[in-house]
Amino acid sequence: MSKEVLLAAVIGAQGLQGAVKVKLFTEAPEALPSYGPLRDARGKTYEITDFRPGKPGEAVISFSGVTDRNAAEALKGTELFIGRDALPATAQEEFYHADLIGLEAQDSEGRMLGKVAAIHNYGASDVMEILRSDGDSILLAFTRETVPTIDIAAGRIVVAVPEDDEGNDHVE
Repeated sequence: MSKEVLLAAVIGAQGLQGAVKVKLFTEAPEALPSYGPLRDARGKTYEITDFRPGKPGEAVISFSGVTDRNAAEALKGTELFIGRDALPATAQEEFYHADLIGLEAQDSEGRMLGKVAAIHNYGASDVMEILRSDGDSILLAFTRETVPTIDIAAGRIVVAVPEDDEGNDHVE
C-alpha cells in the first residue's frame, strides 16, 4: 500500500454554501484538484468541485456533498491526503517529506540514532523529529549541514550530530 501524503488541512468554513478554507502543503497549490479525490485519516473521500486560491498557502475549496456552512464547519481540522504514488516523480536529489518518514537515522559512523518520525515546520524552517528506541525524540534543524546524506533506496539518512550532544548518551 502506498504511503499517504498530507496535502491540505481544513482550517474553517468559508461562506454559507459549504466551502471550506484549507491550509495547503503543496509546492504548486493550483495542482491540488488535479490529484483527484482526497481522503481523510479514516479513508473517507472528498471530491473537489471548486477550487480558488486564497492567501499564500491557503485556498477555498468546495467538496461534492458538502452544501452548507454546518457541514463545512464539521470538517474543521480534517487533514486531507492522497497516496504517494499519485504524486509526480521526483528529480534526482529531490524527495517528498513523506519519503523520509520511517527511514533510519544514523550518525556519521553508522550508529543508529532512531527513525525519522516527522518533518515539522513551525514557521522559521523545517525541523526533523527522530524517534529513539527509548521513546524520546530528537529535534534537529532539517538542513543540508545537519542531514548531509539522504539515501531513500537504502532506507537511511545520516545525521551530523551537533558537537554539544556528542558527549550525551543518545546513540544506541
